[in-house]
Amino acid sequence: MSTPAPRWSAWRVVIWFGIVSLAADMVYEGARSMYGPLLGALGASATVVGLVTGAGEAMALVLRLVFGPLADRTGAYWSLTILGYGLTAVCVPLLAVAPRLGAAGLVVAAVLILAERAGKAVRSPSKSALLAHAAGAVGRGKGFGIHKALDQTGAFAGPLLVAAVIAGAGTIWPGLAVLAIPGAVAMVVLLVVRRAVPDPSVYDPEPVAAPPSAAAAGGLRGWVGSAVGAGLPREFFRFAVAASICTGGLVTFGIIGYHLTRSGLLGVAGVPVVYAGAMLVEAFAALAVGMVYDRLGGGVLVIVPVLVAAVPLLALSRLAWLALCGVAAWALATAVLDSTVKALVAELVDAPRRATAYGVFAGIQGAFAVLGGLLAGWLYDRSITALVVTVAATQLVALTLLLRTARIGSREKIPASQ
Repeated sequence: MSTPAPRWSAWRVVIWFGIVSLAADMVYEGARSMYGPLLGALGASATVVGLVTGAGEAMALVLRLVFGPLADRTGAYWSLTILGYGLTAVCVPLLAVAPRLGAAGLVVAAVLILAERAGKAVRSPSKSALLAHAAGAVGRGKGFGIHKALDQTGAFAGPLLVAAVIAGAGTIWPGLAVLAIPGAVAMVVLLVVRRAVPDPSVYDPEPVAAPPSAAAAGGLRGWVGSAVGAGLPREFFRFAVAASICTGGLVTFGIIGYHLTRSGLLGVAGVPVVYAGAMLVEAFAALAVGMVYDRLGGGVLVIVPVLVAAVPLLALSRLAWLALCGVAAWALATAVLDSTVKALVAELVDAPRRATAYGVFAGIQGAFAVLGGLLAGWLYDRSITALVVTVAATQLVALTLLLRTARIGSREKIPASQ
């Protein structure tokens, strides 16, 4: 039987998926730009800010170990994608009611922030799998590149929208409530794409095999084995730990935003503007570092510990221009950690195990993210100097591990059986 022609072209699917990400990024990046001042306004200390934002980033990474295999085993890619985006579209605007809840406001805000980050973990593996079908028909590099560009456009526009509303209203909360609008747009467009293309595998040149059952994959034991990375090469774990030490040492923007307002360097409305600028830096940096990686190999990644160590030294200073330089360093480090490190994973692990490797990688990163966020907030409350020294020490360890792994990744690919 011949496969029916899809209603939409592959390019149209890529573009509209990009519009979904643009609208959704306006929501959660607009909110993330204000998490530090928001929690601070509800009475949180820097330790609480670090714990909540670090735990949120950990959930966005670690839970992918659950929802990636779940999507592959059930085939519920669309359901998980819609659920994940729905959590973001609902939880972020609800943050606007937190100050009306009295003493419970801080707890409710923390729960909503964590739920929004969980939504990221729920949808990301499924969304990427759906998009990969259409992107494969137009060239995955170009397809994912266009999607990333639209995604970052939303990450830039969302904080600016929040800043404009806060400046006009004179308070944080209307800036969060207005994010219900792009959230609704994201959900409507997503449902339209779902109706037009219920099965994106029609864009594949060959039929896609059904996902293996739990029994065929070794049942629960096989799932647990995959989740902990059984059989992955030693160098992969060395690199995962090195990159995760960088992730844990990278002070979250929640703490940076908290510092900028607490120290009087910026008004509340200025924080999301700075975050928007960081998103712009991140977009260009990801493209530039990616091209450098293609020419020089994994050696380019040794810049990450240097950038991470520089962030608290600069961003937590008492001088506005130094703090802005620190934000730029934060954006550069984030760009590499969010994109280029994935290329070296592909060099270290053979193709049949790469999906598992990315899940394990995200899990290790998440564990370090929550520990690092908590430690950074605790140290900020006590001594910024101690925070700067501690981060620098951890990055020396990361640099040592990266120097060896980057050389191996540039020279050859490590077989998964080692």
